[in-house]
Amino acid sequence: MNSLAAEADTAELGGLAGWTVDLMDALGGPGAAVAVGLDNIFPPIPSELILPLAGFTAAQGRFSLVEALAWTTAGSVIGAVLVYLVGYFFGRERTRKLITMLPLVKESDFDHAERWFAKHGTKAVFFGRMVPLVRSFISVPAGIERMPFWIFLGLTTLGSLMWNAIFVVAGYFLGSNWHVVDEYAEIFQYIVIAAVVVALAVFVVKRVRERRNANV
Repeated sequence: MNSLAAEADTAELGGLAGWTVDLMDALGGPGAAVAVGLDNIFPPIPSELILPLAGFTAAQGRFSLVEALAWTTAGSVIGAVLVYLVGYFFGRERTRKLITMLPLVKESDFDHAERWFAKHGTKAVFFGRMVPLVRSFISVPAGIERMPFWIFLGLTTLGSLMWNAIFVVAGYFLGSNWHVVDEYAEIFQYIVIAAVVVALAVFVVKRVRERRNANV
């Protein structure tokens, strides 16, 4: 089989995209897992770029669509678990210092994820898999607060699978036009965030009404 990078438009697949396809071409499914897992450990690598490429690579026959979904989800989960363990064993201050040493990562990124977790708990771990930057950092406060590991693992796996499937399947069916997904990814992310905010608002209003009725 010829290299996928050679089959693809070299102008389109330069830089990070070209490196990702080369990695998946060389390693197959595990290469997709490595590329996606790096999004957790090194946030400037955007999963919104990597995931459609995994679908594109599957469409070229390097591995199946099911394998693409399985490996990208495994990569997301493994990366999240590694970050969770850092928070679990290092504690807040040392973890915060370590995280903010990463290039292009600000202290406010860590603080935002921490506030999100403090406010929403388990919902933050699940929905956080669908929010840029929060996705990379939400595992930290989960580890620091020692959220039960199996609950963290289940929520992370489910959230990652749902998010990954959208982009991998889109990349699979778009083929060489996979990059169209990236153009609309930011809009879709805002839609997800808005949906989460609405859902939380409904939940809060419902609880407030229940308490008022109980006090009547």
